[in-house]
Amino acid sequence: MLAIYLAHLNPVTKAHVEIINELKSNSNVRVLPVIFKIDGKEVNSKSFPFSYELRKKMLEAIFGDSISIMSNYTFYAPFAKYMPPLLSPYSWNIKKQILDGIKADYFTYTGDKAEAFVLRLYGLHPRVGKRKETSASFVKQKMFEAVSGKDTGWEQYVEPEIVRIIHDNWDIVEKFAKGPDLTYRVLGMKFPSTGFW
Repeated sequence: MLAIYLAHLNPVTKAHVEIINELKSNSNVRVLPVIFKIDGKEVNSKSFPFSYELRKKMLEAIFGDSISIMSNYTFYAPFAKYMPPLLSPYSWNIKKQILDGIKADYFTYTGDKAEAFVLRLYGLHPRVGKRKETSASFVKQKMFEAVSGKDTGWEQYVEPEIVRIIHDNWDIVEKFAKGPDLTYRVLGMKFPSTGFW
């Protein structure tokens, strides 16, 4: 059985690591961090500060090659073209991308009931896990607050290997800490407002 984990992973937290370890105990795991692109370049923002390559590096630091990490979960601007789900032909492209090369039995994993509803409509066999106490949004906010010198203790929510990667790329955190969060939330899914229309 193949478990497909669709997530933002921005950053990869201890909660994400716990989820992947739970999935690994019964299934092969394929992780698809969500990516947003405009003209072939990834869009990053306050909600999505870390690039796909950095998130992949975070996952590899913990799991090595014991999981597959793929870039198939990619949305291309304008992101509004994927709306409304089911009615937009572009929204069905995402299903094709997610399932590219998959022939075995599979399920998709999510901790979000709204997202599970949409995944079910697409026939992606979602399993809804118990939402973990600490979200990546919470950890991100603590990181942004730490930019001003405040001791927020964000490191306790992230594995030490990933803490090092974030510290090595602290300029990214500093860059987005000062700006507004340019994000739209549509049907339980966050999209960057840049490139939405």
